Amino acid sequence: MSMRGFGDLREWLAAMERAGELVRVKTEVDPILEITEITDRESKKPGGGKALLFEKVRGSKMPVLINAYGSYKRMALALGLKDFSEAGAMIGKLLDEEILKKGWMEKIQMAGEFAKAAMVMPKVVGSGQCQEIVLKGDDVDLGLLPILQCWPHDAGRFITFPTVITKDPETDARNVGMYRMQVFDKKTTGMHWQTQKDSAIHSAKSRMRSKRLEVAVVIGSDPATTFCGIVPLPFGIDEFILSGFLREKSLELVKCKTINLEVPANAEIVLEGYVDPEDLRDEGPFGDHTGVYTPIEKFPAFHVTCITMRRSPVYITTIVGKPPMEDLYMGKAVEQIFLPILKKQIPELVNMNFPMEGTFNNAVIVSIDKHYPFQARKVAHAIWGLGQLSYTKVVIIVDKTVDVNDISAVTLAVFNNIDPKRDCFFVEGPVDTLNHAAPIRDFGSKMGIDATAKWKEEGYARVWPEEIEMDEATRAKVSARASEYGISK
Repeated sequence: MSMRGFGDLREWLAAMERAGELVRVKTEVDPILEITEITDRESKKPGGGKALLFEKVRGSKMPVLINAYGSYKRMALALGLKDFSEAGAMIGKLLDEEILKKGWMEKIQMAGEFAKAAMVMPKVVGSGQCQEIVLKGDDVDLGLLPILQCWPHDAGRFITFPTVITKDPETDARNVGMYRMQVFDKKTTGMHWQTQKDSAIHSAKSRMRSKRLEVAVVIGSDPATTFCGIVPLPFGIDEFILSGFLREKSLELVKCKTINLEVPANAEIVLEGYVDPEDLRDEGPFGDHTGVYTPIEKFPAFHVTCITMRRSPVYITTIVGKPPMEDLYMGKAVEQIFLPILKKQIPELVNMNFPMEGTFNNAVIVSIDKHYPFQARKVAHAIWGLGQLSYTKVVIIVDKTVDVNDISAVTLAVFNNIDPKRDCFFVEGPVDTLNHAAPIRDFGSKMGIDATAKWKEEGYARVWPEEIEMDEATRAKVSARASEYGISK
């Protein structure tokens, strides 16, 4: 193990097993639907169930790991943390007010215990375990991988947990993202990068130059590096640097065999290839984290030129659908890790909660320390101006006294405190591609709900009622004699 986290996927597997967080399934299972049904039942258990390692998968020699991030305990273990606030504090150091205007390298050099840039900057090495086996030409065959068909009406098999690496054709800046990949044939998949994603922007730039975009797809790295693929970093920031911060150790990369990109040396499986921005194909339907099937739409095709892998590789995957599922815990980790950063950008922000039912893009609840009229509206518009938060369909603002994680308390505040005409407000703009309710793809309306206590300056002429609370003396008196009354303290 490194200073924080794990050296590769296999170290993490061993740690999960030692912690009693991994179940090995030795009975043969079918990657078509059956693994999904088993995993869905496990992930719906209280706390998210266990990680599952299917050792015998029909049609492949590779074991399948799934639900690995599917609990708060395993999510923290994956990042080598006691809780997510640790990582938030670490990342927050990079965005200290005094260094916001400086370059990324300068930030690293000024960030206290992370002053040694070599500790966190990715570095290229001569060889890596990810290239112990190299398949080119006619040997390239995605059928070697135990790729799942998750749901009955999916268009086919989908790679659901890929770490997708591209570089900006203009700046050469690397991006690491995660986009589902529908298998079309043994050498071709779809690449479902949504319009607003960094890699989609790279693809658009390549189209303007009438060039292909080189792409590397990693399936299975150390858990922190894989997690970084879903983290919404600002455009142009290298996710592999974040991996170095989380792991407190530089990520080693190796050059690909057929394209000019670098991939984690510790990876289990790597797909090398390219996207031709002009080669758009029907993609979908796919049972998504919104709980519905996304429709058939045009997305670019990914052409595989080479597959490299470790000996006896482990195939990691995930399923999405009606929550709760594995992605819930990954999303909650992102939420808590980036809360300190958001507080720097929105100082009045106290806490935030992306409720499970909102599937992350549909709703967020935020509490604020309110100091002036219409501050809730300012916060909502600030959220709509921040990266991927800008696609949030519904923003609910409550006072700092309301626990955003107590949905009952939030609901009471909303139902009690709003005058619908005064306190519900709307904007139009870009929305998430998966927002099926939007009238057209990628564009629709968004709503803010101001559920804070109202001031006269906000058009409330009456006296706002005081919230009912018992006095502390009576609370203490009853608590002291709780056992006599047969009640809890």
